[in-house]
Amino acid sequence: MLNIIRFIQNENMKIYKRIGTWVMVGVLILTVVIGGLVTKYMMNVYETEDWQLALQTENQQLTDQIAQLNDMEMGSAAQPLHHQISINEYRITNNVPPVESGTLWGFMMTVPDFTALASVFVIVIGAGIVAGEFSTGTIKLLLIRPVNRFKILLSKYIATLLFAVVLLALLFLSSFAVGRILFGFGGGQLPYLVYNGEEVVERSMITQIMSFYAFNSIDLVMMVTFAFMISTVFRSGSMAIGLSLFLMFTGGQVVQLFNQYDWVKYILFTHTNLSQYNNGTPIVEGMTMSYSIMMLCIYFILFIGISFITFQKRDVVA
Repeated sequence: MLNIIRFIQNENMKIYKRIGTWVMVGVLILTVVIGGLVTKYMMNVYETEDWQLALQTENQQLTDQIAQLNDMEMGSAAQPLHHQISINEYRITNNVPPVESGTLWGFMMTVPDFTALASVFVIVIGAGIVAGEFSTGTIKLLLIRPVNRFKILLSKYIATLLFAVVLLALLFLSSFAVGRILFGFGGGQLPYLVYNGEEVVERSMITQIMSFYAFNSIDLVMMVTFAFMISTVFRSGSMAIGLSLFLMFTGGQVVQLFNQYDWVKYILFTHTNLSQYNNGTPIVEGMTMSYSIMMLCIYFILFIGISFITFQKRDVVA
């Protein structure tokens, strides 16, 4: 156990001594700052006091879109629009104004979308943490130590995940700081509304923000694990980065394109967005959260298993 801790510390030192790592951190913080400035000065959707009228107008637009989708025999794609109409009607009936984008909590609800950028950075680290040892020849120095290959690879994987945790924490804290400076401390008393499949329910704002981070982290962990596997198997950081980013940005679109087919239930990207159950609108009708969690576990075990088996069995002479 002590050896693994020392190896994790060593891997962390390698990560944070790189200039590129601090460039990633700077870019992430700068993105949050720019997002805050854009939100404050360009995206105040409900600035007028008559937010009820704005929601009524939005509902009429959504109704028109639903009619168009029905005419195109794409009724299933209209389901989220029906849910949004229900949420808007709930707000009007119960006098629950929307959480404006120009508030601290409204801004913080949008920042979890930036986890895609954090995912890119962690994929770069995960793709190079093994392949880089082979390209520089330092893998030999690791293997002459009295530590088995399993512990070496495990320490690299844990260090990669710890870097992901650092970026997510940085994203949360920087969004809070930027939001507090730009918008003050408002909006937290309002509930977050979701349609759970049967009715509109109210949820705590901070709880919902944390759930956004948790749900978005699933895709991050799976794609980083995939990049780690490709890096370990093929010893190529560029291949790991290229494949991982390609799948991360196209996987969801492929699922949406073919979601009418039953075989889509076995594709990884059908399950990485667990918020589909939180919102009551699963991508494939009839799927459950327990099934998606099971599929995620299967893919995770597959990626990790291939990584560790390959690293331990294959000749690793650089």
